[in-house]
Amino acid sequence: VEISPAIRGRAEELIEQLRSVPADVKWVAVHNLHVTLKFLGDVPSPEIPSVCEAVGQAAAKVEPFELEVRGAGAFPSAGRPRTLWLGTGDGEEEMVTLHGHVDTALAELGFLKDHRRFHPHLTLGRVRRGGPGVAQLGQLVGQNADFPAGRVTVSRLIVFSSQLDRTGPTYEALSRAKLGSDRQ
Repeated sequence: VEISPAIRGRAEELIEQLRSVPADVKWVAVHNLHVTLKFLGDVPSPEIPSVCEAVGQAAAKVEPFELEVRGAGAFPSAGRPRTLWLGTGDGEEEMVTLHGHVDTALAELGFLKDHRRFHPHLTLGRVRRGGPGVAQLGQLVGQNADFPAGRVTVSRLIVFSSQLDRTGPTYEALSRAKLGSDRQ
């Protein structure tokens, strides 16, 4: 799910705050920020059209909705941050429902279903290793637990291909699917 330029700007402000802490973090490039519903790993080229079709069918089952992006957090916790993120507020249940439809459609193609509850979020960075700044980073994440980033209308899903190189991932849109029963 793509996010708006305004939310990207707010996420960048938060990243700059968090970056002030001397911790070893690999930050996500702001232009790459999005909400991942399902990561598939390597998909053979002949299977890509079926994946795109399945995502389109899943998207048709959920009407467009507004998503609030807010609140810094970390997996597994702010006390032991490994993945830093911005969470969601209003619209979170719709995102969980959308994920469920995508997960089910892709399971029919042989992809493993997710067994944990889906937590929609924007990944901001990944802590590479521990050190003296990690505890301070966790505290700063906690201080931004109510960080408001904005709202976006979720009206389509995008199937991305990602190519990883030394500078990070490069994303290419393979298909776009409108949400709702009227996909024309």
